[in-house]
Formats: sequence, structure tokens, C-alpha cells
Amino acid sequence: MAVSFPGSPAAAPGTNDPLALLSACHGRIARQCATLARLAAHLPVHGSDAAAQTAAASVCRYFETAAAHHHEDEEEDLFPALIESMAGSDAVCLHALVDGLVAEHRHLAGLWRPLRQTLSEIAAGRPAELPPQQVQAFTEAYAAHIRREEDELLPMAARLIPDDALAAIGQAMKVRRGGEAG
Repeated sequence: MAVSFPGSPAAAPGTNDPLALLSACHGRIARQCATLARLAAHLPVHGSDAAAQTAAASVCRYFETAAAHHHEDEEEDLFPALIESMAGSDAVCLHALVDGLVAEHRHLAGLWRPLRQTLSEIAAGRPAELPPQQVQAFTEAYAAHIRREEDELLPMAARLIPDDALAAIGQAMKVRRGGEAG
């Protein structure tokens, strides 16, 4: 376990604590959404200047890699482990939760596509408009999704998924991010 000294930031959780890593990722997603909203306000005044290009490239890179991995972590590893933890039980509410979160992932991907195209234009220094209503729809949908995962999914996973299954999820997350399974 990493040591955190007063006044210094705590070490980010790693794949050895996959639920904490997923929760930390929610914070990073929220920060990227805030950057996206600031960029939408910046563009009408400053256009696709260097600051806008940097912000657009950063947001694109994050949602194309880390956020995509986050959804894969959940859909390919966490959700199946959670369902498996309920084997033999009546898991209707759990299936509803997982199916709803997968549907939200698809909805978020649909909201992301037009934003990605616009952000690519901005990152390349070309003039582009980032419609505030598109940004708002995306950021609000992500905020609601994060709340649902933080309030329902992660506490349930912590309670129900056995330690060996969590370790396997952590290893899959590590491999997905370019590390090697232990």
C-alpha cells in the first residue's frame, strides 16, 4: 500500500483494488466533462486557439482510451463477476441493474460520437462549434451514470464479489491497459 504524507496527494488506486480504480475513474470522467463544458464556453470567444486544441485533444484521448477501458472493465469483467456472485439466487434486480448500465454505456457512446468529431476538428486547429446542448446532454448523462454506479453498482460489487474474483478483475484491467497479468 502506498504511503500518503500530509499535504501530498494520495496515490491513485491500482488494478490491485479494481473497485477503487473504477471509482477513481469516475472522478477523472467528471473532470474531463468539466473540461468539455469549459471548452464549449471558450470557443465562441477564442476559437480553436492553442488552449482549445490542447483541451480538445486531451478530452478526445481520454474518452477514446481510459473511458473506453472503463466501460470494457465493467462489461467484460465486473458485470459478469457480479452476476456469477448471485448464481443460484434470484438476481432479477441485479440483471436489471447490469442491463440498464450497459444500455447507458451505449447511450453515452451515441452522445460521444458527434462530440468526438467536433473535438477532432478543434484539436486540429480548424474552426468548429461545440454546441452547448450536446455538451450538456453528454455531461449530464455521464453524471447520472456515475451516480448510479457509485450508489448502486460499486457497493453491491464490494459486498458480493469474492476476493479471488476481484483479483481476476484487477488482472484483466491491468492487461487491458497494456500491463501483463501476474
